[in-house]
Amino acid sequence: MIPVITIDGPSGAGKGTICQLLAKKLGYSLLDSGALYRLTALAGQLKGADLADPDVMGKIAENLAVEFNVTDTGVAILLEGKDVSQAIRQEQVGMDASQVAAYPQVRSGLLACQRQFAKLPGLVADGRDMGTTVFPDAPVKIFLTASAEERAKRRVLQLEEKGETADMATILADIELRDKRDRERKESPLVPAADALELDSTSLSIEGVLEEVLNVVQQKLALT
Repeated sequence: MIPVITIDGPSGAGKGTICQLLAKKLGYSLLDSGALYRLTALAGQLKGADLADPDVMGKIAENLAVEFNVTDTGVAILLEGKDVSQAIRQEQVGMDASQVAAYPQVRSGLLACQRQFAKLPGLVADGRDMGTTVFPDAPVKIFLTASAEERAKRRVLQLEEKGETADMATILADIELRDKRDRERKESPLVPAADALELDSTSLSIEGVLEEVLNVVQQKLALT
């Protein structure tokens, strides 16, 4: 059996950083499912597609040509051979991704794609429904969260570090809207798997979260 570690939770909880650190430490493959939805949205934009058309976006999702290349500084994401690591992190792409992620056609198109990432020696899967829908039999499931205010603060800091202007109130409103949409969607809503460990990162450092996660992984997978 291929060991799969799923880490689900809302945007800004620290999933991406933790998953990258965990995958690197364990030597596992990485699946950033949130990036797949962003990639679908970006591909739709680049093709001039109607993002409000579920069937069109479903076809685009089915035919995504994506690669995740783990590096010493992060993850390089390629779409049809082009590095789009920065492009998919734009705020508008994130909002569009949350919209298209609600379409059953898009989820169906990406489901098989995501499961193909499960390869030896193991996989760390980052997303919102990894433990509930994509890998329901995963031996390790974690639901990582943090308060909306804390997640907004983190986003503001990220943008300011890049020299971009950030409005706390606007970002907080966007996060709360995205949370509501993700929780209330009919297909794979954002909820913890019944057997997932829930971990609140609001007052924890990245190192603290990673330590907690590694303890769970070691216990569940009997790693040394």
